[in-house]
Amino acid sequence: MDTLQAVELAEGVEVQLRVAGPLPRILAYLIDLVICAAVLILAALVLGFAGWAIGGTVSRGLSLLTWFLIVWWYPVWFESGRRGATLGKRALGLRVVQTTGVPATFGQAVVRNFLRFIDIQPIPTGLVGLVACVASPRFQRLGDLAAGTLVVYQASVPGVAPPPVPHPGRSRRPPMPLRHEEVRALVSFRERARDWSEPRRRELANHLAELTGQRDAKGVAEVIAMAQWLQEEG
Repeated sequence: MDTLQAVELAEGVEVQLRVAGPLPRILAYLIDLVICAAVLILAALVLGFAGWAIGGTVSRGLSLLTWFLIVWWYPVWFESGRRGATLGKRALGLRVVQTTGVPATFGQAVVRNFLRFIDIQPIPTGLVGLVACVASPRFQRLGDLAAGTLVVYQASVPGVAPPPVPHPGRSRRPPMPLRHEEVRALVSFRERARDWSEPRRRELANHLAELTGQRDAKGVAEVIAMAQWLQEEG
């Protein structure tokens, strides 16, 4: 139960996000559950022995603090980090991102994980989160919907690429003198156009219609031809 979602980033780069369905997410959650249980058991043993020295009250207090940090903040810490994934999600090749494809923020990680308490109801079935996940076209549980996040596969989707950049077959000298920053803009257009979707190429080229005298696909070709001339001239 997986699906693809096309997302165009702020710079016009179109990416395909492969959204993870309920099954891999459940497996990742179970792995995290085992890891957290192992850490809590180990902490309980250590603090149990330490209780002889620090006292039973302090030992129980530290145990409760450890439980709170592991259960509530373990997923927040990892999902708001550089990899955007807990250890369980990493094992399944998953990560948490915003619906725009960019990494989730700390605040979003807090919201999605603190609402997990509702998603896992009734314990231990977690039917609330499962029903919400299946009913959502992007497999978002309630915590994801509230935080604006998705769980996606880390690996990129093979065979997905923007259309090739048209080659002008010629160079064209700009019809007017250009400032240094304008030259850089044209050259940057040519170099980065390969990462943009065709609608975004045309949108940016249309802003230069006064310079090129063309719009849409012809405008894109003219911008690239001028950038090619500028690069050839050094």
